[in-house]
Amino acid sequence: MNNHYIYFLILAASITGPLALSFDKKVAFYKNWKYLFPAMLFPAILYIAWDMYFTSKGVWSFNEAYITGIKIINLPLEEVLFFLIVPYCCVFIYACIRSYFPRLKEKKQADHFLMGLAAVLLITGVLYHDRYYTGWTFILNGVFIFSLYLFRNYFKGFDALPFLISYAVCLIPFLIVNGFLTAIPVVLYNDAENLGIRIHTIPVEDVFYGMLLVLMNIVIYEKRKAGN
Repeated sequence: MNNHYIYFLILAASITGPLALSFDKKVAFYKNWKYLFPAMLFPAILYIAWDMYFTSKGVWSFNEAYITGIKIINLPLEEVLFFLIVPYCCVFIYACIRSYFPRLKEKKQADHFLMGLAAVLLITGVLYHDRYYTGWTFILNGVFIFSLYLFRNYFKGFDALPFLISYAVCLIPFLIVNGFLTAIPVVLYNDAENLGIRIHTIPVEDVFYGMLLVLMNIVIYEKRKAGN
């Protein structure tokens, strides 16, 4: 096998199941593509710009041995696709959770947990603001979560409980995919820009970097559905 296709093949393997199961009769996720695809645009553009900036700053880099070599500015094409494929898979899991467990909704404890997590992220981000990956990821995550509650009437379609449960489920494939990417390694991290705490080979910041990406997608997706 040509090693230059490894990142691409990891992404292809990730999307295959959710895409095929999108036509499951109960969830019928394909019927929500009209809400999902426009909802994916803003987070993808934001994350691609963020990724390009961090790559230019040496926060992380990509192993040329495991990418096709096709680049958009300084990002491998595979990395750009990551911000479309991962959100698709995670919002699909979220839709399945909501479809199969409709009673999971509006629990105050979930709101309190999410706001508590936002406070911890915000404080940690401020304390470690001199480390690019930690500071940016934690502060942006905390600010975005608090804004959901500050503008609750505008984001009233968002429900913390199904999001938290869905993201907990999403973490299983998310960590597997990131485990491959960091263990091979396809992506190399500069530990001077993160806390140095790893889940096996994965920087702990990845959990919250992914969380913000998924959260933004779900919030905009629900907003578009509510406005239909």
